[in-house]
Amino acid sequence: MAQGIALAEGYGADQLALKPDLWLIGNVISRGNPLIEAILDSGDRYVSGPQWLAENILVSRSVLAVAGTHGKTTTSSMLAWLLEDAGLEPGFLIGGVPENFGMSARLGRGRQFVIEADEYDTAFFDKRSKMIHYRPKVAVLNNLEFDHADIFADLSMIETQFHHFVRTVPRSGRLVVNASDPALARVLARGSWSSVDYFDTTGGWSVVDADESSFDVLCEGTRVGRVCWELLGDHNRMNALAAIAAAQAVGVDPGRAVGSLARFRGVKRRLELRGTARGIAVWDDFAHHPTAIAATLAALRNKVGDARILAVLEPRSNTMKLGVMKERLAHSLEGADRVFCYAANLGWDAPAALAPLGARANCEVDLERLIVGIVAEVRPGDQVLVMSNGGFGGIHERLLAILNERARMNSEA
Repeated sequence: MAQGIALAEGYGADQLALKPDLWLIGNVISRGNPLIEAILDSGDRYVSGPQWLAENILVSRSVLAVAGTHGKTTTSSMLAWLLEDAGLEPGFLIGGVPENFGMSARLGRGRQFVIEADEYDTAFFDKRSKMIHYRPKVAVLNNLEFDHADIFADLSMIETQFHHFVRTVPRSGRLVVNASDPALARVLARGSWSSVDYFDTTGGWSVVDADESSFDVLCEGTRVGRVCWELLGDHNRMNALAAIAAAQAVGVDPGRAVGSLARFRGVKRRLELRGTARGIAVWDDFAHHPTAIAATLAALRNKVGDARILAVLEPRSNTMKLGVMKERLAHSLEGADRVFCYAANLGWDAPAALAPLGARANCEVDLERLIVGIVAEVRPGDQVLVMSNGGFGGIHERLLAILNERARMNSEA
């Protein structure tokens, strides 16, 4: 709306009357949708969003694409910032809002364009991963685990898509690869035609002398500089190495990049402090895969020490709803002192899955009861960590509002 673009709600066949030059179709729309059926019957032109982007925007740019099960948004945001701080004015399309930019996408004036390279499929008529369309000059392979159980039967199927992605990088291009990931090693073993920079290895980019807020960056054993920032967790240090290596591939000096990271302000919904009330901190994070849940909890624990952490989880992704990861869920939450799970609309038994946590775990299918249970449990000094890849019913603001109201009432009593 801010760009003067009108919004047509719903997917009625009557929208054919808009008579667009071209329909852009996303991957959440399936056959049987009334508008899709009308478009197909009419013979109107249609294309997927990734294909349109590649043919109309990326075709004239030098693309830096960030792939991986975890960390795509944060690494893409870091990389865009490193290029911006170096004066390159990149364009970008990111699945979150980098705090340094205040927006998730822009065209940019420079030649470089940073994009998340998602492995999810493209559209109902194109079952390739979206990243196959982007044809990057620089491709980051952050990590690779099984996910998206609604479209992939096993990890090997995702590895095949990553192999196809690697095939699109020219021989003059660059791959930036996590050296400690066995799935990525299998991907590259199937063929690699570009130069490769490895991170998380002493033979490439590595981290030493890390503490909560700083670490040294080494390249092939030579110290590049020390990063001092406010981000938390070992996973973010790996994201930083990938971003520095990718930025160097387009001419950004690594020493300069290290300095730029000190001014990187993070990404909304990535361990974001939403507020405090009555001495209780409420955090928000996008984590929804067991690996990400465990990493987020570990990062927060390193920051808050012995303070109690109350983990509030909504298993909302398609993979989590299917229960594919349920056996790993309790272990991923071991770092929390209490666990509150919103168990509505699940095809599996959440209380049984979290039974190894004993009395620490509480599951509710009613959001109001879940909020009541959290409010009854919290006490000053607690850290409430909300994890979901959706809006979670505005639970963050609701918790803060209730706690602030209680503080007001107590002060007036």
